[in-house]
Amino acid sequence: MNSIDNSGARPFEIIVWGASGFTGRLVTEYLASKHPPGESLRWAIGGRNRDKLDRVLEELDLAGNAPEIVVANSHDPQAMLEMARRTRVVLTTVGPYARYGSELVAACVSSGTDYCDLCGEVQWIRKMIDQHHEEAKKSGARIVMCCGFDSIPSDMGVWCLQKKARQLHDQPCNEMTLLVRAIKGGASGGTYASMLNAIEEARLDRTVAKILGDPYGLNPAGERDGPDGRDQRGAQFHTDAAVWTAPFVMATINTRVVRRSNALSAYAYGRDFRYSETTMTGTGLGGRIKASLMAVSLKLFVIAAAIPFTRKHMVQRLLPKPGEGPSATERENGFFKLLLLGKLPDGTLMRLRITGDRDPGYGSTSKMLAESALCLAMDKLDVGGGCLTPSQAMGDALLDRLQQSAGLTFELE
Repeated sequence: MNSIDNSGARPFEIIVWGASGFTGRLVTEYLASKHPPGESLRWAIGGRNRDKLDRVLEELDLAGNAPEIVVANSHDPQAMLEMARRTRVVLTTVGPYARYGSELVAACVSSGTDYCDLCGEVQWIRKMIDQHHEEAKKSGARIVMCCGFDSIPSDMGVWCLQKKARQLHDQPCNEMTLLVRAIKGGASGGTYASMLNAIEEARLDRTVAKILGDPYGLNPAGERDGPDGRDQRGAQFHTDAAVWTAPFVMATINTRVVRRSNALSAYAYGRDFRYSETTMTGTGLGGRIKASLMAVSLKLFVIAAAIPFTRKHMVQRLLPKPGEGPSATERENGFFKLLLLGKLPDGTLMRLRITGDRDPGYGSTSKMLAESALCLAMDKLDVGGGCLTPSQAMGDALLDRLQQSAGLTFELE
């Protein structure tokens, strides 16, 4: 429980920060449908532009029964602190977080306010851990990053399969691979902006590049080693799944989050636990060719994004911009299908099917983030403060919410 008692002293349970952005608007719509303003949940929306926030409420037909609006600047530490002191949880969609998130995290840590975001920026998460983890443990603030497509399906999937492994076999799996079977709907403009920002930071600062390349870069200090090596870069044949595979772009963040979960749990998965992520491309020669082409395409993207000229004149023109997104129909028609393959020490295989009923970058992500905030605000969690992962902060309470309300499934095959 939080060491700072804010149960009755704060006017809000949740503030949605960045509600006028594309994903923030989806979160606001979702909360309004589940908890209409003025009923069981006390929540507000926030951002730097009141006119845009007013338009969000008008477009969602909430003007007559609207949540309160909080206006502030992300780079104003005092304004962020005043906002954090008014709520039990801050849910933020304002990224890239390396540019716009540091003052808010500091404010939440100082005020003992829980926090969740959509961050997938390894270098910034590591910075926040180094700066705030110990202070958050003292204040009771649960700082939970990566509460969207990166990295809830991965982190909660491993949590779920390890729980089932203990129930069925009295021991955890010592190796797991997440295989992407199918995805309809791409990453958000904000995700691409964060990715490009990380590549640019790595180009300018070799320390950042080292953090991004470290498979244990988010582990606690002194515990940044283990059996895993660098992420997959080329085409590989996965023997246990009997398919060809290509690199998965989200592995860079998801694998680090899962490994941090293991470390924060006092190595409940084992110190020899290995984890990787990859994309299934099929069997035979066709699968191998597809895997090779995908691997080459990803390498070319990273190279182009790292060169200022091609980044500006090619990459940024082709990618969606932050604040842009698909139509409601496109979001509803999207989905993702993942396979988590676990191996026990004796070689026994376990298979967990993970699915989402909306496009991963927007429709599903907005529901995962909203349910994370609701879990922090409403559920009894016997967890103290710190810079935590979704599974280590919320565990089974979040797993239940994801399956009951967010359209995710976690089922053994």
